[in-house]
Amino acid sequence: MSFDLVIRGGTIVTASDVTKADLGIRDGRVVTIADHISGGECVIDASGLLVMPGGIDAHCHLDQPQAPGLASKGATMADGFRSGSISAAFGGTTTIVPFCVQHRGESLTAAVADYHNRAKGQSVIDYAFHLIVSDPTPAVLGQELPALIRRGHTSIKVYMTYDAMVLSDRQILDVFETARREKAVMLIHAENHEIIGWLAERLEQNGHTRPLGHAQSRPLPVEREATHRAMTLAEIAGVPLVIVHVSGGDPLDEIRRARARGYVVIAETCPQYLLLTEDDLDMPDMLGAKAMCSPPPRDTQAQAALWRGIEDGTVDIFNSDHAPYRFDSDGKLKAGPTPTFRAVANGIPGLETRLPILFSEGVVKGRIDLQRFVALTSTNNAKLYGLHPRKGTIAVGADADLALWNPERRVTITNSMLHHNVDYTPFEGLEVQGWPETVISRGEIIIEKNDLKAEPGRGRFLMQETSSAWKTREIKSWI
Repeated sequence: MSFDLVIRGGTIVTASDVTKADLGIRDGRVVTIADHISGGECVIDASGLLVMPGGIDAHCHLDQPQAPGLASKGATMADGFRSGSISAAFGGTTTIVPFCVQHRGESLTAAVADYHNRAKGQSVIDYAFHLIVSDPTPAVLGQELPALIRRGHTSIKVYMTYDAMVLSDRQILDVFETARREKAVMLIHAENHEIIGWLAERLEQNGHTRPLGHAQSRPLPVEREATHRAMTLAEIAGVPLVIVHVSGGDPLDEIRRARARGYVVIAETCPQYLLLTEDDLDMPDMLGAKAMCSPPPRDTQAQAALWRGIEDGTVDIFNSDHAPYRFDSDGKLKAGPTPTFRAVANGIPGLETRLPILFSEGVVKGRIDLQRFVALTSTNNAKLYGLHPRKGTIAVGADADLALWNPERRVTITNSMLHHNVDYTPFEGLEVQGWPETVISRGEIIIEKNDLKAEPGRGRFLMQETSSAWKTREIKSWI
């Protein structure tokens, strides 16, 4: 048997197994896994390296068109599909699932067409889209959304906050009902919009306008209440629900209780909630704006609770929530050099650093094993968002999306070494152990020895199938 690429001598890691074997790749897919494979037009010696499925970052924002009342606060995203996908690839990620946003008054179908145009010819890695519904009109719910789900967009996000995004409970139920009928999986940003507005007004009235006010206006009970309410709505409508960017123990406890009652709830967290705290927002000269995201970073107690959730299986997926705004007048400082916290874009960059951070903080420090690392960063996302077994694993027939990982390599993260278009990283100066040496997408070497080998536009759009969340058990509803 002939092979386009053979990877020899590495330790293959999947979500279930760790084994030493060779890989034979042909036409972009894994065709053989064996103790020894001879031949091959191209051979990579992976001795001393871990051969893992390429990462899947299923929560990132790229080239989203802006409008008033969004998380962006009118700022422009620094990364489109070209720079964002390149940055992801250098960090070992081979598939991204960013968000296609419907703005109010806009056709959802038109939004999807626009987003396809933004991505066309740009990405170096494969991609799919989540849909964001902000205007669930009868036409959207009755015609557009069902048609788009059937065309391979099987994951939908709604918001419980932001002026231009927030849906009422009734509107959320309407979207959930359509998702149930069409077997789509729902994602939700769970924060109580009314409490945030009430607290923010009082903070500003008392002169608390600096970035720290962002965290003070969104304390953990805001997330806890919304998480409970979101899961109640999902229970009534009968849909599986993903709670994105969980930031602390209180919402995790709500998720545990819902699961104990038999409901399908998936929990996601992100690097910022494991490494940053509220104190990072309390910096001089508006520097705290660099750590502003929603929900905000909490404290060391919340970090410990999240690690417990990662270790005990409550947290299912680990994504970046990459939201790339520069620290300048087009980005975080769009409203001026010293804006009130309510005028600062919410979000931080993290596509490239996601995998190294979890490997270093999780695997190297003994909190999780290699299989759990792969599950959190690749396999679970693939299953949840209808991309498995083509993506997220190393198996005969799967796409040859691989990260050849040096578990001993030590790197001090600096913004100058990263490949996004943002002018800072919130993880500046963090030393990590573990970094990808070679990254392969569909059998093609795209990163080798810190050198980009891929051309923009080689990435393909992925049609999503039905989420594994619909396949785990019968999901009951009250309707």
